Amino acid sequence: MQINIREIDHVVIRCADIDNMVDFYRTVLGCPVEKEQRDLGLVQMRAGRSLIDLLAVGAKIDRPESGQVGRGRNMDHQCVRVEPFDADSLRAHLEKHGARVGEEARRYGAEGFGPSLYFFDPEGNMIELKGPPEA
Repeated sequence: MQINIREIDHVVIRCADIDNMVDFYRTVLGCPVEKEQRDLGLVQMRAGRSLIDLLAVGAKIDRPESGQVGRGRNMDHQCVRVEPFDADSLRAHLEKHGARVGEEARRYGAEGFGPSLYFFDPEGNMIELKGPPEA
């Protein structure tokens, strides 16, 4: 059997302050809340065709074996494909919201090489904004 992966379905981020993280992902990245299960400590946010799940530290479905709790870097990074990609405008928007932003670079992704910009959310998780592939 061969597993054929089509795309990333969702990414789960463990959060020390879930309300602050929901506000950041909604305001800065424009991800609307799709489903809330506050009794489980889970908020699922729409990111294009994928989901970003925010899971409160200590939530009913939090798994201690998952690693460090609430110290940022709860994963290496998540990459979100954006279009149009205007590095200067993206940087200005992110910095306006207090995000720490890295340098634009040419990086490889699912569609090949293209422009990319890294930044960090309020809990230290790294996010990559990936532009269209080179022609």
